[in-house]
Amino acid sequence: MPAKRVAVDYSKCRPEECENGICAAALACPHKVLRQEAPYEYPLVSPSTCPDCARCAEACKQKAVKSI
Repeated sequence: MPAKRVAVDYSKCRPEECENGICAAALACPHKVLRQEAPYEYPLVSPSTCPDCARCAEACKQKAVKSI
């Protein structure tokens, strides 16, 4: 089975709608697969694999984050 990875649909991602511009999905990821360099910027995806806990996807109100 191939390793899981995280994908962000930037057409749906709106960090300005997250509290104080801090990406809720990045905050929820215990493995730091998602990171945000500054408030109101798009979250970046780490090249590391995702253990597929789905916490980031559950935290994203815009449904912009998913594991693939």
